[in-house]
Amino acid sequence: MTSIDYKIPESVLVVIYTHSHQVLLIRRADAGTWQSVTGSKDFAHEDWAETAVREVQEETGIDARHASCLLQDWQLENTYDIYPAWRWRYAPEVCRNTERVFGLLVPEDIPVTLSPREHTHWQWLPWHEAADACFSPSNAEAILMLPRFSQGAW
Repeated sequence: MTSIDYKIPESVLVVIYTHSHQVLLIRRADAGTWQSVTGSKDFAHEDWAETAVREVQEETGIDARHASCLLQDWQLENTYDIYPAWRWRYAPEVCRNTERVFGLLVPEDIPVTLSPREHTHWQWLPWHEAADACFSPSNAEAILMLPRFSQGAW
């Protein structure tokens, strides 16, 4: 008998942006779609902010705790149906995911180092263009909320 490690249906979405209103998008290796940083908790009681910091580091190489960065919990949660193509990653009875939204203000010249197993390309786009380029509706909506949550960066 084998044990299967299913994904936890609780994830973060982290919109990474600069003072000049540029948003970082990364292209998924498995689907070819553009998105912000996303990822599931590693264990049920993992703190949302810890998940956000870990996922940003894993996917972009950016240290969200660096003094030049500002991680902001926007206190927003989206609950949505998991796309059928990705349901196999979750326990059989799981069909919905809860996503906590964060913003991460970074310096203009911050280096980006992708995890090649997860993403193939990255780009900085003006925030409206970034929202239009996203595959996920919740990701696009979060980017469009930047002026509301960016705490003086606009």
